[in-house]
Amino acid sequence: MQSNRKQNAILQKPLSAAPANHVYLDFNATTPVDPAVLEAMLPFLGENFGNAGSVHTPGQRARAAVDSARDSVAALIGAEPNEIVFTSGGTEADNLALFGAVAASPKPRKHVITTAIEHHAILHSCEELQREGVDVTIVPVRTGTDAQGVVDPEEIRRAIRPETVLISVMHANNELGTLQPIEEIARVAAEAGVCFHCDAVQSGGKLPLDVKRLGVDLMSISAHKFYGPKGVGALYVRAGRQIVPRAWGGHAERDRRAGTENVPGIVGIGAAAELARKLLPDEAPRLRALRDRLEGSLVGRIANTQVNGDRAHRVPNTTNISFPGAGGEALLISLDLQGLACSTGAACSSGSTEPSHVLLAAGLSHDDARSSLRFSLGRPTTAADVDRALEIIPAVVARIRALSPREQEAAASAR
Repeated sequence: MQSNRKQNAILQKPLSAAPANHVYLDFNATTPVDPAVLEAMLPFLGENFGNAGSVHTPGQRARAAVDSARDSVAALIGAEPNEIVFTSGGTEADNLALFGAVAASPKPRKHVITTAIEHHAILHSCEELQREGVDVTIVPVRTGTDAQGVVDPEEIRRAIRPETVLISVMHANNELGTLQPIEEIARVAAEAGVCFHCDAVQSGGKLPLDVKRLGVDLMSISAHKFYGPKGVGALYVRAGRQIVPRAWGGHAERDRRAGTENVPGIVGIGAAAELARKLLPDEAPRLRALRDRLEGSLVGRIANTQVNGDRAHRVPNTTNISFPGAGGEALLISLDLQGLACSTGAACSSGSTEPSHVLLAAGLSHDDARSSLRFSLGRPTTAADVDRALEIIPAVVARIRALSPREQEAAASAR
């Protein structure tokens, strides 16, 4: 009884992402650890410190916690527990999928297909594969107003060769929020007998996922995108699908990923997965309504703006908007000074002077890509946060647009 009261008290703790009077709208970059997730992890940072590979009681206690977390992660995406491989995050899961699947193929010549809007964890891996002698085809996405930023499955079909060993297409784009036609692409891959990997880091915990329905062979997710800890993720590997490990050592993760398991982190992703599965039916429509109000009001109040990406098929929490005439870096810094956190693109690309490769691939000009901001809402976001954002953003855009380009550049560099 006491345990239930304690758990209920944890679930009632507010989930905060920013100090008072500040608004955080960068949940695609990362999310705060939910209090219930932290509470589940704490014993494994203290008294339950056993190694899950040990046979004694403390080790078996850790093993039981890892197994329970594996069950929860599997349930989140409709997989079997033995199909889940725990990793250090989405990037490692992507790398393990690409290099592991390519290495497992017996074909003497090898070819990989991906898209122009993938995360750098995929694109940079493909660059390394090319250096190792693997051919890579990067398929473009639609650039018109109809299905902007969405790949055509027929483009994937046309790119397939006899030596193709892997297709990798993300589910939800991290910058635009656009959803790709994964089921259709999976059918194309299956017809050709090609392994299909899906980077679902931005949709895991935000949308219902079922790997069997989607038809994927491999799928990556990351805990810190759905209120779990940083430094832990998972790769789904369909039963019967072989991958070659990238790390060698012991027999952890059924010989697919060597190393001592990060038990606290794994407990955290398990708790976050369980919580996301329970909250998803109510949380997705709530965020969609808040996102649509923010987006609609910004477009209505600020002249000469455009929403980027397919507005009909996207995750419920994300909008990407261009404010031509206002540099994105200057906007970002000015908004931050006003207490509003958002993003000009992927967090891993911060500091880059180049416009987003995703926005350029979706057909935006360099100037429009440089003037774009991503607003991504999350579990702590309230109607009051949206109201405050709507007070701040139009005034900041007007002020930045009034500056000359030289003054905007100076404002962006004055950090």
